[in-house]
Amino acid sequence: MWCVAELQLPYERLDAGFIYGVVDQPSYLELNPNGTVPTLQDGDNLPLWKTGAILRYLAGKYGPGNFWPGEQCARAHVNMWAEWSKLNIAMKFTAPIFWRVVRTPPSQREPVAIRKALAELDRYLDIAESRLSGSRYLIGNHFTLADLQFGHCLFRYYDIEIARTERRHLRSYYDALTELMTR
Repeated sequence: MWCVAELQLPYERLDAGFIYGVVDQPSYLELNPNGTVPTLQDGDNLPLWKTGAILRYLAGKYGPGNFWPGEQCARAHVNMWAEWSKLNIAMKFTAPIFWRVVRTPPSQREPVAIRKALAELDRYLDIAESRLSGSRYLIGNHFTLADLQFGHCLFRYYDIEIARTERRHLRSYYDALTELMTR
């Protein structure tokens, strides 16, 4: 939804999954046989599922050149950092940390496992800190699909009660992303 908002696209949203259900309905399973979210139906085009595929589709069809460059080398760098964010940030944060802190009763949270997962995540956040020490965004001075892929994890990361290593550049970056969302 952040990508849709960033690209200023009209949309109709249907809440599905988690507490909303819907994903087990035959009509939804025709769109996405996995019964997962998100799913995108853009006009008469075939439905798309999987976040990365949806983001790249929207960026390619509707995104301006800085967001999803046409030049192959520049696009490869956006793609590289988007994949890095998905594999090294989202996967090392969402289930091992976020779910344990937010969606697990306090008595079952496994603080040792959370600390271990945070130590693993910190290695990759240090990479981001270093990268952001020389640029405003992951790919330079322009907001791209890579920032969207990384930034959505940071919103959760900075919103929950966990021990965080102070990273000045990462925090400035997060503040800039937050500013983008509130404009």
